[in-house]
Amino acid sequence: MITALIDYESGNLHSAEKAFQRMARETGAGEVVVTDDPEIVSRADRIVLPGDGAFPACRRALFEHSGLFEAIDEAVNARGRPFFGICIGMQMLADTGHEYQETPGFGWIGGEVTAISPADPALKVPHMGWNDLVIDHAHPVLDGIKTGTHAYFVHSYHFRVADEAERLAHCDYGGAITAIVGRDNIFGTQFHPEKSQGPGLAIIANFLRWVP
Repeated sequence: MITALIDYESGNLHSAEKAFQRMARETGAGEVVVTDDPEIVSRADRIVLPGDGAFPACRRALFEHSGLFEAIDEAVNARGRPFFGICIGMQMLADTGHEYQETPGFGWIGGEVTAISPADPALKVPHMGWNDLVIDHAHPVLDGIKTGTHAYFVHSYHFRVADEAERLAHCDYGGAITAIVGRDNIFGTQFHPEKSQGPGLAIIANFLRWVP
């Protein structure tokens, strides 16, 4: 079993790599490989797409790696491999991002990524730090995760999903902020599970066990 952690030069992968490797050992999920090689991605049993920074820059960096997105797309949408998007890796699942400029996303989960605008002016943007989750829909990757569980966020834009059934969890930051999305074999978190201590590791372990 191989879990491909996609390296497209968009953020520091060290903490994510360590967290996924640790939970792969604990769950017997096989090898975690950090890669930008489409051949390895095409053979992978699971795919993880992290992302830090701005939506347009992350998308551009991903597509500049020749054949990489095509390998991810085929593995996920043609062969049903489990997929986990983290932070901007989750946001890119949307139809469109509006950070700095209008940028097309993957269109895998309908909706748009727009600026956070809290109803309470005392709340600062970016939304940074710990916030508690509100679980909207049960999901195997959320086994053991309940409303009130804390996760670590760092972002200024958020995913407004078109279909509320695909918003698995949210948090409150002067209004509802999408925290987790999912459908079929696709799952994503706005927060960083690798920085969310025990609950984040539990989500990673659940993903590595998940058979959609």
